[in-house]
Amino acid sequence: MTRKVLVIEDDPDIARLVKLQLGELSCTVTLAPDGPSGFAAFEAKPFDLVILDLMLPGIDGLELCRRIRARPGYTPILMLTAKSGELDRVLGLEMGADDYITKPFSVLEFVARVKAIFRRVDSLARHADASEQTIASGALAIDVVRREVTLDGRPVELTATEFDLLLHFARHPGRVFSRTQLLDQVWGYSHSGYEHTVNSHINRLRAKIEANPNQPEYIQTVWGVGYKFRDTTRKPDTP
Repeated sequence: MTRKVLVIEDDPDIARLVKLQLGELSCTVTLAPDGPSGFAAFEAKPFDLVILDLMLPGIDGLELCRRIRARPGYTPILMLTAKSGELDRVLGLEMGADDYITKPFSVLEFVARVKAIFRRVDSLARHADASEQTIASGALAIDVVRREVTLDGRPVELTATEFDLLLHFARHPGRVFSRTQLLDQVWGYSHSGYEHTVNSHINRLRAKIEANPNQPEYIQTVWGVGYKFRDTTRKPDTP
């Protein structure tokens, strides 16, 4: 399958390297050197993936990410940036980026991240059929097709990865997942040392959907093993 990828990167050497690696994955690549031209290219035709630098002339990557997410439909976004601080990573993810990789980056890791995003999107597409349009659990409702979540009828703003994580849990109520399993099945990679990514996402997800994040009703901790989504046939565990 040929996939269309938009690369918005102002460093021509990095842009060429990324285009070369994507070509090896049978992707058709459109390059844009700044924010305004990148957003114009995004609006001109659909893409299967946007690779987005954070520091861009004209419109920065965070604002571009926000504008892309404001458009109808869902296009995965991989942020590619020289900034590596925790605040920058969190901002990028909160704006709607699916994943985040910092420069200088390993070509092998870059390719692995791109493949992981494509696998995740393909998996979501396979499951998003008429038989599973909405998953409900208590006051929580997940619209699988529209990628929207409500709690007591009120919308909950989730990042792309937070939504995928919640959806994965909700599809398997009562099943316990280790951090490594979640990395592999939600993020699409299981590199050693990335387990903290799972913890931080679960903490942010709990802050958005739990009445008391210290005593979670939906995403429960199974000590020494991992996490599970509440099983309505069983009594909730102590968090």
